[in-house]
Amino acid sequence: MGILEVRNLRKAYGDIVAVEDVSFSVGDGEVFGLLGPNGAGKSTTMMMACGLLTPDAGTILIDGQEMRPDRRELKRLLGVVPQDLAIYPELTARENLRFFGKLYGLNGSRLTARIDDALERTGLAPRADGAAHTFSGGMKRRLNFGCALLHEPKLLILDEPTVGVDPQSRSHLLDSVQQLSREGVAVIYASHYMEEVEEVCRRVAIVDHGRVVAEDTLDALLGRLKSVIRLRVRGQNVAVPQRFASIATVEQDGDDEHQLIDIDRGKIDSGTSLDETLATLLTEARNQGATLETVESHEPNLERLFLELTGNRLRD
Repeated sequence: MGILEVRNLRKAYGDIVAVEDVSFSVGDGEVFGLLGPNGAGKSTTMMMACGLLTPDAGTILIDGQEMRPDRRELKRLLGVVPQDLAIYPELTARENLRFFGKLYGLNGSRLTARIDDALERTGLAPRADGAAHTFSGGMKRRLNFGCALLHEPKLLILDEPTVGVDPQSRSHLLDSVQQLSREGVAVIYASHYMEEVEEVCRRVAIVDHGRVVAEDTLDALLGRLKSVIRLRVRGQNVAVPQRFASIATVEQDGDDEHQLIDIDRGKIDSGTSLDETLATLLTEARNQGATLETVESHEPNLERLFLELTGNRLRD
């Protein structure tokens, strides 16, 4: 059993169902990616995991015990880094950390040691006595992150922790997440930055319309996608020769003048090279009056999988 077990969660607001039958688990030292479009149910799920919302149905277990809003001892096992900054701009970094440390029940030498650790982890020790309102966006994000680590949580919930930060702060935060994982801290990492999730997460759940539409290791999820070479040609009624029917498909590209020829690299015969296949298909296309305009390589990645599972239409 992991530090977190989410079983068949459901949450509705009147007639609107925000979460329906969501289940997943997070093990000790695991960084678990939670992805989904806006309005997919991610925030509602995380709020229930934190004990801030009571599910209409389902169970949340923290360290084997059922989470309820009144279980303060279980909440102490959690650290939460919200998307909206939860720091006091008029206080210094050290004062912010001291304030939140006392909320967690820390005091004396223990509190001082934890503040020093948080300042080092976030790279803010040189600016410990600077007011937070003078910090850059990345520094504020790092301070927000440090506040959640003071009580040494067993499970850290990160909601878009790198929004609006500079590349150096983003790299530092990702390194910190990986270090916490090595120390045995479990992490839920919710982000719209797919490359970050690919870097730090081993398992991922994709949520859409309140349901988990895919959940597996990153390698297994990416294994669902094809490695495709896409040729965009100008021409009509271009047909793939019968001998290539198993590896290539043709479709219109939104108008009557262009077509897309997709070649599944994984189906190319081992005795035939990619350049030979491309050369033959291009020759056949030219013989049918088509001209090549672009060549693109579409390799498996999390963004492609996300769009295939959730669609690419904008949502409010």
